[in-house]
Amino acid sequence: MKIKILSLFILITVTAFSQENSKEPVFKKRVLESTEVDFLASYYNQDGSKSAVSGGIGSEKLTDVASNIVVAMPLNDDDVLTIDLGISAYSSASSSNINPFNSTGASGGAENGNDGKITGNKAVASGPYGTPWQASSGASKSDQLVSVMANYSHSSDSRNFIWNADVSFSNEYDYTSVGFGGGIASLFNEKNTELSLKVNAYLDQWRPIYPTELHEYSKYGSNFLNQGYFSGVSVLDQNGISTTNYLPSAFQTVNAVNRNSFSASVGFSQVLTKKLQVSFFFDVLQQQGLLSSPYHRIYFADKANFYIGQPEYISNYESTSNAGVYKLADDIERLPDSRFKIPVGARLNYYFSDRFILRTYYRFYSDNWDIQSHTASFELPVKVSDKFTVFPMYRYYSQIASKYFAPYETHLSSEKFYTSDADLATFDANQYGFGVNYTDIFTAGKIWKFGLKNIDFRFNHYKRSDNLNANIATIAFKFVMQ
Repeated sequence: MKIKILSLFILITVTAFSQENSKEPVFKKRVLESTEVDFLASYYNQDGSKSAVSGGIGSEKLTDVASNIVVAMPLNDDDVLTIDLGISAYSSASSSNINPFNSTGASGGAENGNDGKITGNKAVASGPYGTPWQASSGASKSDQLVSVMANYSHSSDSRNFIWNADVSFSNEYDYTSVGFGGGIASLFNEKNTELSLKVNAYLDQWRPIYPTELHEYSKYGSNFLNQGYFSGVSVLDQNGISTTNYLPSAFQTVNAVNRNSFSASVGFSQVLTKKLQVSFFFDVLQQQGLLSSPYHRIYFADKANFYIGQPEYISNYESTSNAGVYKLADDIERLPDSRFKIPVGARLNYYFSDRFILRTYYRFYSDNWDIQSHTASFELPVKVSDKFTVFPMYRYYSQIASKYFAPYETHLSSEKFYTSDADLATFDANQYGFGVNYTDIFTAGKIWKFGLKNIDFRFNHYKRSDNLNANIATIAFKFVMQ
């Protein structure tokens, strides 16, 4: 594979340079006339009932607010430097349940006004409690992601050959990523044909966070029910009886915390007629390292159930009416340390007239975890005036589950790999949306030295067959330095 990619790189480069050398000098227009600044903002919310943090059931409520500033600066006639700074902040009921118990500090019994007394064998409101259907007040309820990316691109004098290189960095509480990559593109046939190659590498590192009960087990060993967080806290069995039999012996902390991702993408674009353009892409992606999420719980069908909280809710644990008990995990998600992905797809754009354009997209995806998926989408921009364009959008997605997936409490402890993350399950999804675009090529509206060139607003509603629903709204402003 590496030899084939290198050969393609050499072929595109040699062909492009031979074209450059075979032509007379031409007038050279600047790639980017002046500095452009984009301000982007988005709001996302979702809700569902299959939280991976709670082993495949529970609230998936999440809100995320993100913003980016992208500055593209011409360094000279041929070169452009682009800087992308981003920050996002989320609040999640699902991730809050890494520690689902409402107490803070160690045992939490006295802090909640309850000393965890036992009447006979029956536990009575034993200290901290939680539920997979509500958000906890723990620190993992929210987090922030900060990212920065720099891209440098160079165009040949004829503008028929372009190369670029980029580097990126992002960080959040439990994860850091460093990336770098580059690409080349060559245009032929009076720029009606384009052949491109892109490669990227991301070197990521986890700082693993484990579910509270498993963290305590890893810290104190088999005597953990008498120490740390669980000191003075009653653990309940399926009948609501206090017990000391909970022992998640399958759990071990992860050894490797790195995740490395490498990708290569080949693209081909062709203008067939004045109205019809098609493009194709073929990607190869390889991931290695810790590919599971250390805070995703697993419950085994062949293991006894244990809880912390209010015993009267045990019988309806899987119902949203459960307001006060949480099941303790048997283990965390375990997945192979390598994954090979192949997406292949195509785009077709048809220009009906100056006012109507049809944009279509299709992608097929397959990997060695046995996931296969199909994605199809269309967008229909309608130019309603010289400055305004509106466009409806639709996207359909269908996926076949990974061989490592099983729903809540159906995995067996004898299995080597297991996950109850619904993102790896079988499902269909529909996304409906619309957008409004404002463009002023003369940039009449101005803020200081910058003229407003474009405003783009989009709204989409996403609905999945497993009852996950989401909404996302984005808005972008493009300014050009005068």
